Amino acid sequence: MTDNYIDTFLNATLPGLRIAVIGDIMLDRYIFGSVNRISPEAPVPVNKVDHITSVLGGAANVANNLAHLDCQVYLAGLVGDDDNMHLLQSLLEEAHINGAGLVVRQGHDTTTKMRVLGARQQMVRLDFEEVTDLQSSEEQQLCHWLRSCIDDGLDGIILSDYKKGVLTDTLAKQIISMASEASVPVLVDPKGSDWTKYNGADFVTPNMKELSDCVGYAVANEGKAVAEAGMKLHEQYTFAHLMVTRSEKGITVIGNDGKVWNNPATAQDVFDVSGAGDTVAAAFLAAIAGKLSIRTSLQIANAAAGIVVAKVGTYPIHRYELQKLWNEWQPARWEPYHPLSWEDTAQKIRKWQAQGDTVVFTNGCFDIVHRGHILYLQQAAMLGQHLVIGLNSDASVRRLKGETRPFVCQEDRAVLLSALGCVDEVVIFDQDTPQELLAVLHPDILVKGGDYKADEVIGRESVKQVEIISFEEGYSTTVLIQKIADLVKKGKL
Repeated sequence: MTDNYIDTFLNATLPGLRIAVIGDIMLDRYIFGSVNRISPEAPVPVNKVDHITSVLGGAANVANNLAHLDCQVYLAGLVGDDDNMHLLQSLLEEAHINGAGLVVRQGHDTTTKMRVLGARQQMVRLDFEEVTDLQSSEEQQLCHWLRSCIDDGLDGIILSDYKKGVLTDTLAKQIISMASEASVPVLVDPKGSDWTKYNGADFVTPNMKELSDCVGYAVANEGKAVAEAGMKLHEQYTFAHLMVTRSEKGITVIGNDGKVWNNPATAQDVFDVSGAGDTVAAAFLAAIAGKLSIRTSLQIANAAAGIVVAKVGTYPIHRYELQKLWNEWQPARWEPYHPLSWEDTAQKIRKWQAQGDTVVFTNGCFDIVHRGHILYLQQAAMLGQHLVIGLNSDASVRRLKGETRPFVCQEDRAVLLSALGCVDEVVIFDQDTPQELLAVLHPDILVKGGDYKADEVIGRESVKQVEIISFEEGYSTTVLIQKIADLVKKGKL
């Protein structure tokens, strides 16, 4: 079901999404060359220029990512009446981005960043910018434009704040208020240490430095510390979710209700992180606008970031790249199930880990497999490259659930689970908890379903990370059993 859910999103939903991007628009220019000597004039490298390229930057890069995901994109922000503005407009037209929301100010410089690269490495960056707040008349012009977009139908709004003057306190509050009235989700890429103007937003997406700046102290890039800092900010502000991008440690979302979602980074080779935050914002908001869950949206955003950081320069994610990644991620499962011993399973895990793959583990009885089980396992599988299930034996289930259980024997339960495309291995254990099994397997991530706290999960000492996934409401084996029993009592079975 999740397969169809994501297939539909990537193949059909994305091209129909209408998303507005509002914020500080920039032009990114790249000077590519080679460095073979030091200048005789000063102790600096000499870059022999090969070619120069120009791409959309800042809020325009967010829009460019959405456009390359094939969304319908509407961009608003401040530009000057200079040559760089004309170059920027030509790039917008090339990307099929609607720039009707651009506010053109006479005598103003369009923000431009020039990066000099030698041998694929960035050597220096030159910034040309004029930081001034939008004038009242310009704010009114932009709000009128946004009202027209909302009336025509918008699926999402991204506020890309680089603190260059477009997203003033009054404008940001007006945008969020208008979006809230129309039930349009808003994602904010924040700047500064005071986020009051973002109150009411659905998602605020700082990196670790921005999180630290706002909370007032250096936050360690560790799960518990990030979650605690997130909850401190939720006490101070009224946005619904805080989504922290944590570089090599992935992304963490903290809801204002205390729920936490984690997703590890997927990139293997990192060449350039320029614009990666813009890619995350674009991919995540597109997924949310497409009605995907937060966890699935995180997976898509992380996958997109993993693709772009392996490129040089500001590179937008393309829909076909996500489609290709998704198709490659889904394994073909045609081999019959063959039970493995604990030791054989451990050897299999060691082989995967030696390849650099992340191994996810979860456990349970899985007696009468239902939709809730499937969605839970698919979400668990998305946390890594391989999912291993520890399955309670029949004797173990009887001790835990009573003498009438299980209804399905352990061999049959193992066959059913192993047939799922998201499952790589099923191993049976006879104990009441998987603690002894985990001590042998040592997977990377241990997933538990329900309302547990990570530091209370049994077996956590044998893994690198613990993740909690909420069960799908309305689905349980107990409910199914009770329904069958009621039908028997009524003589309908």
